[in-house]
Amino acid sequence: MTKRLFTLAFLAAATLPLHAQEHAPEAGLSPFAGNVGNAIWTLAIFLLVVLVLGKFAWGPVLGLLQQREEFIHRSLADAKHDREQAEAQLKEYTAKLQAARVEAAAIVDEARRDSERLREELRQRAKTQADTIIQNAERQIQLETARAVQQIRSEAVELSVQIASKIIQRNLSKEDNEKLIQDTLNQVEGRSH
Repeated sequence: MTKRLFTLAFLAAATLPLHAQEHAPEAGLSPFAGNVGNAIWTLAIFLLVVLVLGKFAWGPVLGLLQQREEFIHRSLADAKHDREQAEAQLKEYTAKLQAARVEAAAIVDEARRDSERLREELRQRAKTQADTIIQNAERQIQLETARAVQQIRSEAVELSVQIASKIIQRNLSKEDNEKLIQDTLNQVEGRSH
C-alpha cells in the first residue's frame, strides 16, 4: 500500500514541473533562469523524493547493508576463531605426536634393556646349572672312586686273609706258594667280572 502511494506521489511530483512548463512562457529550463516558481517546485520535488526515498528505500537498503556488514564481520570472526582453534589443535596434535615418539623410543630402549637383562640372566642361569652339573659329576666321580677304593681295600684285605689262612693251614713249597697266589688272583678276577 505504501509503495503504491509512494509511486503515485513520485509520478505526481515528477509531472508538476512539466505541467508548470506548459503554462509558463518560453523561457529557459534552467532553475537559475530567474523563474522562482520553477525553482521552488524543483526543490520541493527534490525534498519530497529525498524524504520518500529516505523513509521507504534508504532505510531498508541501509538496514540490509548493515545486516550484510554484520554478517561479514561475524563470518570473519568465526573464520578467525576456527583458524585459531585449528592451529591450537595442530599444536596439540604435534605435541601428542612428539610425546608418542618419545614414549615409543623409551619403550624400545626399555625393551632392549629388558632383553639384555634377560639374556644375561639366562647366561648366568646356564652357567650356574653347568657349574652345578660339573660339581655333581665331580662329587659322583669322587664317591664312585672312594667306593671303588674301598671295595679294592676290602677285597685286598679279604684276599690277604684268605692267603694268610691258606698259608697257615699248610706249609707250602715254592710251587705251592705260586699256585696259591695264582688261584687267589683268579678268584679276584672272577669276582671283579
